[in-house]
Amino acid sequence: MIDYTTSKKLRAQYIQQELEKYYPETPVPLDHTSAYTLLIAVLLSAQCTDERVNQITPKLFKKANTPQKMIKLSVDEIREIIKPCGLSPRKSKAIWELSKIIIEKHEGKVPESFEELEKLPGVGHKTAGVVMSQAFGHPAFPIDTHIHRLAQNWKLTNGKNVEQTEKDLKRLFPKESWNKLHLQIIFYGREYCTARGCKGLVCPICRTLYPNRKKPIEKKG
Repeated sequence: MIDYTTSKKLRAQYIQQELEKYYPETPVPLDHTSAYTLLIAVLLSAQCTDERVNQITPKLFKKANTPQKMIKLSVDEIREIIKPCGLSPRKSKAIWELSKIIIEKHEGKVPESFEELEKLPGVGHKTAGVVMSQAFGHPAFPIDTHIHRLAQNWKLTNGKNVEQTEKDLKRLFPKESWNKLHLQIIFYGREYCTARGCKGLVCPICRTLYPNRKKPIEKKG
């Protein structure tokens, strides 16, 4: 029996191999038809489930699925539609403002760089990473709460903060696997290694990596 506790690299290889069995296909969880609609959907997903976002965006995108159409709506109109997603005052303002910037500074197209994406209102590093990987196909490893938590359960990072987790995972996994692996870890975290249900003790991967672990892992950072 392999002792995975001794080597981070060994754990990473096993995890990648197992996740490929669980999730050979990785459909993008947020419904979208363009880089712009994905950007808006990802922005809306902050502190909101993908399922809820997918219920809201058809109504929003029916009215405005381009930045040109979006700025024809008022911030209040946007807010009324996206209210069920939470944080609607902040998100509606960001959606309207970033749409205006995309028209004025980027010829109506979502910029294809981390630097320019992160300059947009409401767009942080994680959101930019999702757009870069899922809309444009560039290697990125956006760290959401599931990935941050599972990386700690599997001792792939010290979990000090999401920035450190991103660096650690990028060092451990091949660059060409980042985009798919990012989604595989999220799917596994939602289905098997849940925040309340596993804590490093219950799911198949945690049990294989740490068969003798007795104490639950509490997420840091």
